[in-house]
Amino acid sequence: MNIADYQQWLKEWDEARDFDKADPGLTLVHAMEELGEVAREVLFLKGYKRDAMPEEHRAALARELADTIVFLFKLAYQFDIDIQEALLELQDRVDARFSEDEPGWHPKSS
Repeated sequence: MNIADYQQWLKEWDEARDFDKADPGLTLVHAMEELGEVAREVLFLKGYKRDAMPEEHRAALARELADTIVFLFKLAYQFDIDIQEALLELQDRVDARFSEDEPGWHPKSS
């Protein structure tokens, strides 16, 4: 499944349950709430908060990242934005901005 397919599935899934009627402002608040949960899991994994179960936090981080992304995809469809197209445009912009021909460009590996 590609990003556009997922965004379309999400929109149809929401429409079937009337979840598409949520105010975009609330969708943004939900995304921010989920991002806070991402931050909590990162703090556990980086040792800021001590815990003896890093694999549980890694799994929780994966879930919270997915939750955050879903709300961002929803916000995009609420404003008729094709998130896949937006990501491809971003890819083109950063490739042009940080090309191999640019001074200071350093590849991660040769």
